[in-house]
Amino acid sequence: MSGAEVFLGREASGDGSHVAGRQNLRLLVQLRWIAVLGQVLAIVVAVSGFSLALPLSDMATVVVLLIVYNFFSQLRLKWHLPVSQVELFLALLVDVMALTAQLYLSGGVTNPFIFLYLLQVALAAVLLRRRTTWMMAGVTSAAFAGLVLTRHHGYTLPLDLGGGLDSPFVLGMLVCYALNAALLAIFITRIMHNVRTRDARLAALRQRASEEEHIVHMGLLASGAAHELGTPLATLDVILGDWTHASAVTADPELLQDVRDMQAQVQRCKTILGGILMSAGEMRGEALSRTTVTAFLDSLVAQWRQAHPGARLRYSRTIDSDEVVIADQGLRQIVFNVLNNALEASPTLQQFTAVLENGQLTLEIRDQGPGFVQDVLRSLGKPYRTTKGQPGRGLGLFLSHKVARSLSGTLSANNLPEGGACVTIRFPLSALTPEDADEPAE
Repeated sequence: MSGAEVFLGREASGDGSHVAGRQNLRLLVQLRWIAVLGQVLAIVVAVSGFSLALPLSDMATVVVLLIVYNFFSQLRLKWHLPVSQVELFLALLVDVMALTAQLYLSGGVTNPFIFLYLLQVALAAVLLRRRTTWMMAGVTSAAFAGLVLTRHHGYTLPLDLGGGLDSPFVLGMLVCYALNAALLAIFITRIMHNVRTRDARLAALRQRASEEEHIVHMGLLASGAAHELGTPLATLDVILGDWTHASAVTADPELLQDVRDMQAQVQRCKTILGGILMSAGEMRGEALSRTTVTAFLDSLVAQWRQAHPGARLRYSRTIDSDEVVIADQGLRQIVFNVLNNALEASPTLQQFTAVLENGQLTLEIRDQGPGFVQDVLRSLGKPYRTTKGQPGRGLGLFLSHKVARSLSGTLSANNLPEGGACVTIRFPLSALTPEDADEPAE
């Protein structure tokens, strides 16, 4: 980003702003052709219709220079290069200079076309940043005042009303113009700011709708898979149950233990599928599981440790409350996802801290791994953002981010100064509180 662009308030832009810049420059080229035609017609009417003595050669030179510049602008549009705010400002500045020259050659402030300066201010307010708009208002006001001060050094028209800055009429015109330019700069820039804010909000809503549609699609697939897997898992559970009573198995203690381990894993798979169906809204006739916040977190950590016996998880909580909450399967799953990522990045140590303060529950998971790459941090909450190089990966943090938002909370991630990464899940505890929370917990 160049120094001039910083001075004019220009920020780095993407492909969308590049397209908009080219369209804006094309609009200025079209308006300039209209201005050239208007100047030619005005000169012809003034000379032939009103018999005014004008310096035709000088005025024609200004028109020719404006035509040459406009041809150059059209040629520049064919280069397919981004158009910056600096370039748009300079294009408007050329138009102001051409208008000032024509006004100087045809009566100065007494020329009724002097209020065309307001068009340049309006265009700047629509096309440029706020600081640049005020610069254009200042430039045109200075040009207006310059025409007043140099009035007796240029050409005058028979309709000359006389007087300089000491004339109430001329001074009133200058004040009127400055006031109109300021009002245009203020209100049009505010209107354009509101329009840009609205467009940004609509773009965010469209992005969110697209992500929600993606989640619904995945939810349907997960629900269907859960239904399909339920039957074979139930069959395996029955077969393994029969094996535990078979004489050939009971006679071999080691084989019996293997069968029981397989039963436990099948039961775990059934529990996971039940959680998927519960998250999809299919409660399978079961009541919501009630517990306390401490018991919920303790059981969550115990389940994860049981599933990962080799993990070295440090768990601590600062919660002085036994408030009744719902054992939310979605929250359980996102904590498992983040803990799994921490285990994969840092097998030697993981830290899980839970803090309840002012009704806000904060879950913080740290590891001592290499940390997140900057691209993942910048696109946190976007699907398929992963550095693992495997197709279909990168949904863990995406789904976790969506579940946290459904709890009216946030999920953030950052790299630690001492090394490693930290993922923070924060949401109001009231999001887990049932409506009839006075009933005893399980």
